[in-house]
Amino acid sequence: MSYLKRHGTRRVPQWAPIPGSDQVSNSSGGFAWTVDQWTRLRRFLVLGSEGGSYYASQWKLTRENAETVERCVREDGKRAVDEIVRVSDEGRAPKNDPALFALALAAGLGDDETRKAALDALPHVARTGTHLFQFASFVEGFRGWGRSLRRAVGRWYVAQPVDALAYQAVKYRQREGVTHRDLLRLAHPASHVSAGNPTLDVTPQHAGLFEWIVRGTESNGLPRLVEGFLRAQRAEKASETAALVHEYRLPREALETEHLASPEVWEALLENMPMTAMVRNLATMTRVGVIAPASAGTAKVVARLGDVERIRRARVHPIALLAALRTYQAGRGARGRGEWNPVREVVDALDAAFYTAFENVEPTGKRLLLALDVSGSMTFDSVAGVPHLSPRDASAALALVTAASEEQYEIVGFYVGRRGWKSDLKGPWDFLNNGLTPLAISPRQRLDDAIKTVTDLPFGGTDCALPMLYALAKEREVDTFVIYTDSETWAGELHPAQALSDYRRASGIDARLVVVGMVSNGFSIADPADPGMLDVVGFDTATPQLIAQFASGVL
Repeated sequence: MSYLKRHGTRRVPQWAPIPGSDQVSNSSGGFAWTVDQWTRLRRFLVLGSEGGSYYASQWKLTRENAETVERCVREDGKRAVDEIVRVSDEGRAPKNDPALFALALAAGLGDDETRKAALDALPHVARTGTHLFQFASFVEGFRGWGRSLRRAVGRWYVAQPVDALAYQAVKYRQREGVTHRDLLRLAHPASHVSAGNPTLDVTPQHAGLFEWIVRGTESNGLPRLVEGFLRAQRAEKASETAALVHEYRLPREALETEHLASPEVWEALLENMPMTAMVRNLATMTRVGVIAPASAGTAKVVARLGDVERIRRARVHPIALLAALRTYQAGRGARGRGEWNPVREVVDALDAAFYTAFENVEPTGKRLLLALDVSGSMTFDSVAGVPHLSPRDASAALALVTAASEEQYEIVGFYVGRRGWKSDLKGPWDFLNNGLTPLAISPRQRLDDAIKTVTDLPFGGTDCALPMLYALAKEREVDTFVIYTDSETWAGELHPAQALSDYRRASGIDARLVVVGMVSNGFSIADPADPGMLDVVGFDTATPQLIAQFASGVL
């Protein structure tokens, strides 16, 4: 028996903790560090817990993340609220639901100052009627409808210009059984808002709109959009509906369902369609013929997808564009709802827009090794609840964003292919053929083609020490290793942090390691005591820029 192998300090297998460290067992039985609660809060706000992970159920991850949010709120409520607002307001997350949940928890379980800060932040996080409905559903789990909550919801309605509020009332009418009528009856803006803030008076125009929402009372003072909505609800022909869309700039949700099969109606809608709505409805517009080769509709869509400022103003998240690209190019919906013939120009425009949606990334001039964890755990379920977008697929897309700005990089996957490199460290899981293989993917490929290359790979074990071992064995000069993983590492004979130390010692390069967390669990392979290691959140829109700054030594 090798006593040193059973209890060493420089070469410890991943299924045992490094002696003297504060590593804990992760969900797969390996050992890693826990991320601090503020890092985990950020992971949750960006990635959510929808779908769970291979090793932890959705229920378990949600419960753990909720407990993390509560700890952050109780430790420093203002900091927690500021972080929630920052992630939501800057459009850094694929979905706003985690931020709404966290804000509702702060509004219910925080101290007086925290509750006030959370309710004051409501308009920044709940920017649409749907967001407000979701917040209302969440907050009831943490508190009752006291005066401060009624005032906050009332302020949300009164602070908006009446025309903007009419748009909210027409477009976002209900979610999960909550309606504007329900919230206005609870909030009583006329009695609660002015008492809490005399500068927010309920104008006659607001009062008339509230009367229509709550009681259906029609009056001459209603906004034009409401007038158009009422006429559209009574329209008998699609041509009449199309004319009303042009005249009143009505959103799709204001129209009768039977008229949404008309190309004329969709052509009218496309004229003023918001960016996020356009991305969601590409398949429908193709199916009805508005988007077709060389059509005017196609030209409009391609021009808007190429408009950098429009994409950023609309807070279109890269995952929304990636999901749209994969679905649209497939020619059929994820749930089998209809088929269409994808138009090449639109596919190319979506591909380019994906990169545009991230912050500008300055090239580092450094040598990077980008390593994709393609193990079985990374194929489970979805990122941020997006159907058929696994963490493994998403990691390939995210790696390409960094690769697109760099000249010196190599991309490898955690599996042993025909031309792959196999680790000579033998362990009880050697049947998994632990090793790495260079991946022939490039940002010069279309994004979905590159992702398919990764999707079709046979998976290996999760051994996040392999990139450093590979670089040593191949005598690669690497300044920064970037590993995209769920950090559920367990299969290796050496911890990743120890492998990085070995690489630094042997190569003479003060190499850095960035761990890109693709699941909102509480683990990381990065040693928090090592300033040359960094944890970032996968699919935060700021992540590629953070990687570049860390690799350059700015951070």
